[in-house]
Amino acid sequence: MAQTPSNAQSNTASPDAAAQLDIFRRMLRVERNDDATRAQIRRGRITAPYYSARGQEVIPSTMSHLMTDEDVICTIYRGIHDMVAKDMPLRPLWAEICGRVDGTCKGKGGPMHLTHPETGVMVTTGIVGSSMPIANGFGWASLLDGSKRVTVAYFGDGASNIGAFHEAMNLASVWRLPVIFVCQNNGFAEHTRYENGTSVDLISKRAIGYGMPGYTVDGNDPFDMYAHAHVAIERARNGEGPTLLECKTFRFMGHVFGDDDSYMTKEEKAAAMAIDPLPRFRQKLVDSGVATEEQLAELQTKIEAEVQDAIDFAFNSAPPPLEELRRDVFAEEIPA
Repeated sequence: MAQTPSNAQSNTASPDAAAQLDIFRRMLRVERNDDATRAQIRRGRITAPYYSARGQEVIPSTMSHLMTDEDVICTIYRGIHDMVAKDMPLRPLWAEICGRVDGTCKGKGGPMHLTHPETGVMVTTGIVGSSMPIANGFGWASLLDGSKRVTVAYFGDGASNIGAFHEAMNLASVWRLPVIFVCQNNGFAEHTRYENGTSVDLISKRAIGYGMPGYTVDGNDPFDMYAHAHVAIERARNGEGPTLLECKTFRFMGHVFGDDDSYMTKEEKAAAMAIDPLPRFRQKLVDSGVATEEQLAELQTKIEAEVQDAIDFAFNSAPPPLEELRRDVFAEEIPA
């Protein structure tokens, strides 16, 4: 279902075989990395907050396939899947998660503050809703430098009730910024069910008040995601302004690792996991002749090797030295 202004373009683009395979590769990379992270935490090798997005792989994987290396993302503290889907290198990602000096932020940011500008992962913020105004800043920079660079702001359904969401949507529309607001609506704002905290039945409806297209998309369907993401990115790149994509999905685990997810019913969780988008898409690729089981098994082996290499790299990296406590705090230290 879509709620759109009358001038919205039709969403008819469809991924070809190569695109489908690349989207699946990114999904599998997200899932394998997530599984390995949780395994290392269970073994006691990592002590850190971790927010699994298992079940939400389609959304950033499809978006990232359609983005260029120059396009950038601003994501949130439970957005490691967004980074992995953007092809952020796993070695510095794992080193940062493990608090090691070879991490993206020298081990000082941890899993909630990852960044890798080389692949367009510009900001990971721990403040709910703040990815959106920051994304506007990158969008404004695109206008100033005359580039075709697109910025994607990822956030959850709970953040759509934060003032920053409304302020960012309004300003992006006024300035016609090349920003795409991607709401990964998994039905739960941390530990609160959607219906207990959000007054509107579809977040996409809120786009109408800000004069931009808004679509409610099946975030578990790569084809539906592709069609809507394609037109949103083209609009942004062509100077036509922002789009809101509400991508319906379901996270299979609690908000944070160790959460007992008692706010989910056993029935709805079981139903969601029964239609896990990853094995469904894998089977579709085989049934449609896009890839063979052997090719997909080889791809999985390659990704698992990449993840294991990153784990080994991280644990062989040294902790940051003591002097790092004072570095990057001030531009110039002035003695008291």
